[in-house]
Amino acid sequence: MTGPLDGFRVLDLTAMVSGPVATMMLADQGADVIKIEPPGGELMRGVGIDNRGMASSFLSCNRSKRSLAVDLKAPEGLAVVRKLAGTADVLVQNFRPGAIERMGLGEETVRAIQPDIVYVSISGFGESGPYSKQRVYDPVIQALCGLAEIQSDRKTGTPRMVRTIVPDKTTAVTAAQAITAALLARERTGRAQHVRLSMLDTMVAYLWPESMSALNYVGREGDPARGQMGLDLIYRTQDGYITAGAVTDAEWLGMCNALGRPDLVEDERFRTPGARFRNAAERREITAEEIAKHASGELIERLQERQVPCAPILSRMDVLENDQVEQNRIIEVHEDPVLGPVRQPRPAARFEETPATIRRMAPFLGADNADILAELGYGTDEVRKLTDDGVLVSRPPEPAES
Repeated sequence: MTGPLDGFRVLDLTAMVSGPVATMMLADQGADVIKIEPPGGELMRGVGIDNRGMASSFLSCNRSKRSLAVDLKAPEGLAVVRKLAGTADVLVQNFRPGAIERMGLGEETVRAIQPDIVYVSISGFGESGPYSKQRVYDPVIQALCGLAEIQSDRKTGTPRMVRTIVPDKTTAVTAAQAITAALLARERTGRAQHVRLSMLDTMVAYLWPESMSALNYVGREGDPARGQMGLDLIYRTQDGYITAGAVTDAEWLGMCNALGRPDLVEDERFRTPGARFRNAAERREITAEEIAKHASGELIERLQERQVPCAPILSRMDVLENDQVEQNRIIEVHEDPVLGPVRQPRPAARFEETPATIRRMAPFLGADNADILAELGYGTDEVRKLTDDGVLVSRPPEPAES
């Protein structure tokens, strides 16, 4: 069986994480994603653990794709990509505003070649405004969207960054969803369109429902920090750390009984959800003191018996052997002829009729040059000449260690 996007072709002119992860999701779902890179390859090819010339970070953002490495500054190289655009359903780019037009692949140019293309522009801040021309990395968006303030240390008030690139990856998921929505609209209406999204737009929308909803009512705003969830965070036990949260009355009853403190149920400070919210600091302090008296495994068992949401704090290595992760078969090991056994998470969404699968590992630079050009009608001699002239570049895997 083929994936739900089988038959769609996506030209991927993106780099780093937000764009590549978005197109990787489409590739796992069956789309023919052609990653177009400059002769030196994109930056992520040099990030992470290296295995025969394949960087671990690049692999995790670009599996299931094909690679075309071409010099777009050469007229012959630009001609190749323009011809390829005539076969595509989607073009995705995440250059700073104005750059793609200077390269000769702006929307107007591409749509003249392929009127039905869904043209997607991912940016850091949008296409206008004081930040629009600025370079962007994930921490800059965390600072601007309010996420760093949300993470502030509760004692000192010092803002903190989340130690994973939430804006990049959230933008990737948002972009993938928007692309499929645009393809569905095209199928229904016959009209293609330009989809624009920025990391800043994405993150403000992402944070709003829980972290900024106190700002909903104009003129009646509350302090968003007061409504911030996540007060029940990490607790130290006798032998490690766990997380446990009690929001409803039933959960609070269960937690108190599991901790051997039924007296807290009738404590006026904690009798209702509102009271527990108002006295959150005291509640958490008492909870922490009681949890510290127990071993992690024994306490989690008691909490689970009473339907209290809880879990051990796992290391990333522990995640690989967690019973629930194994039951869900989240982690797969693929045997690659060049890289050997490679561990990857399967596509999260499971389609009953058109399954998404990891179809191949990330391609080496220019690995599919010849095949892609042959599909466009280029002959062997033409491909050889473009390669000899440096317009097409390939970087085969490095020899295996003896």
